Amino acid sequence: MTDRHVTLTVWENRFGWEPGEPLLDADAHSSDDSTVVWSTRHWSSPVVESAFPATELIPSWNCTTPPGSWLLVEARLRSDLGWTPWLTFARWCDRLPADGGAITRTTVEGQTTDAGHVAADAFVAAPAHPFSAWQVRVTGLSADPAGPWPEVTLVAGAVSGMVIDDAPVSEAGAGVGSEIAVPPHSQRLHVGSFPAWDGGGESWCSPTSTTMLLEHWGVGPGPDEVAWVTQVPAASDAVDTAELAVVHAVSRVFDQSYGGAGNWAFNVAYAATRGLRAYVTRLRDLTEAESFVAAGIPLVVSVTFTSDQLDGAGYDTGGHLLTIIGFTAEGDVISNDPNSHRIASNEQVRTVYRRDQFEKVWLGKHGGLTYVMHPHHVPLPSPPSEANWA
Repeated sequence: MTDRHVTLTVWENRFGWEPGEPLLDADAHSSDDSTVVWSTRHWSSPVVESAFPATELIPSWNCTTPPGSWLLVEARLRSDLGWTPWLTFARWCDRLPADGGAITRTTVEGQTTDAGHVAADAFVAAPAHPFSAWQVRVTGLSADPAGPWPEVTLVAGAVSGMVIDDAPVSEAGAGVGSEIAVPPHSQRLHVGSFPAWDGGGESWCSPTSTTMLLEHWGVGPGPDEVAWVTQVPAASDAVDTAELAVVHAVSRVFDQSYGGAGNWAFNVAYAATRGLRAYVTRLRDLTEAESFVAAGIPLVVSVTFTSDQLDGAGYDTGGHLLTIIGFTAEGDVISNDPNSHRIASNEQVRTVYRRDQFEKVWLGKHGGLTYVMHPHHVPLPSPPSEANWA
């Protein structure tokens, strides 16, 4: 059986903020655990009714946090058990405390209800309790009642109810024979660097992929912004601004509670601080991905496989982020894969993967997890009737 239901709901720019009560809060990940009184204001989305039994919600947000401010992202869901409490998806700040951030950026562990649980970046419904409605709330917090406040330009929610069992491979479509020039970057160059951030480059696939897209769109950090990165990548003999940008990205997406740099929403939120419009969604097949490539928009996607399931990869992974930058004339996938065959070289990043194998390891059982990141002036392709991008 194959059900490929997914919708994306987006709110942009016009947020009617309501004043809230002061919040007493202590940063659990700071050596200074003193309580701070924060001024608050909040915006709640309308309740969104799902047209299908939904099993997963992934919120996204585009927000900058001026010094002395941060953003709390929450959601609640309604199933046959009623409404869940408000669940926390992020305590978001776009910089580290050492760089002027108000708090330590993090998700919150241990949020489990009878209706499901928060798995870092997503709410996953319990098997017997799909949800029928959902709502997002964002709270801006400031150390001063007069501000500055977090500046939110986009809030989104991707809701899915996908079951994909032995589906036939999609037909090659609009993106065949197209390739987008995306600069290659290997996470392997950073193996052993900055081990406090999830052991270093071994696990930096997501921020490396995000960095590739930022550089493609011309919005990556410049030399002054990465000057703080004083440690040369472990596998490199020279300092290169583009490679140091990978480390900079890690510092801007690292999730302290999760202990990694692969939080989906944190990566797109970082891309938004660089001026892109960005969110997380799920795509139904490679035909949908091809429509983005045909429009000149590369993607970051998540895959899971053993080495015998994806010819040419040369490694196993329980979860890995890489890019889709094009399709061959035969419809196979052209990817800038930051794991670069486990070789520390940017020359090993560009890889062609068989369409049938790639689609299977990308879709898995629950649909193709995708980062959409594009400049505001670059239009997206027309979405399908059950719209999973906007």
